[in-house]
Amino acid sequence: MKIKKSNGEIAILICFTTKKENFSSASERNRFYWGLYGRKQIVIREGKKYEYFREGILDGIPHIKVDNSVFIVAERYLSKIIEYFNHWKRKVEIKIYPVMLDKKEARRLVNIKIE
Repeated sequence: MKIKKSNGEIAILICFTTKKENFSSASERNRFYWGLYGRKQIVIREGKKYEYFREGILDGIPHIKVDNSVFIVAERYLSKIIEYFNHWKRKVEIKIYPVMLDKKEARRLVNIKIE
């Protein structure tokens, strides 16, 4: 997807909807969200508490979260996002929109600290 640039920077707005009835269970639906956003896992073993963070795909991609199922990424990451959603294509509907960000917002996609 190529878009002619003007005074701003092009980014991609991604909206998705899960088709709850197509998931075999709630845990499968959770795996979709965990794979996208990551998750914190707490394990209690022998009276000790261990915390782990399991990364999702968006942990490695600078993004701006707009709403629960809406986020913006730089255009160069679109193929990686599409690849993830293609794995879930029968269970998740995705819509992709090019958006124009002003320079301040575009810098957020570059300057976001990824841990």
